[in-house]
Amino acid sequence: MVRGATGWWCLVFWLPVYVAAHGLRIHDYLYFQVLSPGDIRYIFTATPAKDFGGIFHTRYEQIHLVPAEPPEACEELSNGFFIQDQIALVERGGCSFLSKTRVVQEHGGRAVIISDNAVDNDSFYVEMIQDSTQRTADIPALFLLGRDGYMIRRSLEQHGLPWAIISIPVNVTSIPTFELLQPPWTFW
Repeated sequence: MVRGATGWWCLVFWLPVYVAAHGLRIHDYLYFQVLSPGDIRYIFTATPAKDFGGIFHTRYEQIHLVPAEPPEACEELSNGFFIQDQIALVERGGCSFLSKTRVVQEHGGRAVIISDNAVDNDSFYVEMIQDSTQRTADIPALFLLGRDGYMIRRSLEQHGLPWAIISIPVNVTSIPTFELLQPPWTFW
């Protein structure tokens, strides 16, 4: 009986200390749902940048997810006007994650979703970190699997659409498991 009480006391005492020091890792994913086009109407998983960017203070029921041009968003965007007050879909590569986030922020984007440039990546999340330049970014920056980013872009191209309509963030804990519309190519 004493051993159980000691274990319980250690859990109650040390868990808050551990969480304060390391952060609670259970909320490392953020979810969004594509509402249109309908062929990719799934709930996608993304991971927030580790040490830069902001957080979502608002839930956007319907906001445009606009693929950046050029896709890597390392320089001036030719479609920057369409990214203003929307969310940009950017591809990994060419410059740092922070640089991409700042380019989107400078164009008035509310957030950036950076998809892996490895289009066959359907399971490995990259941890986006600061680039050691002292620069900052205020908008949320999320990492998306390469396969997911590719499928979203492909669908937009097939339908001739300039953007998708998404809802972000989505609270998946309030959705029954059988109603979670997961991409069939991604393992959860």
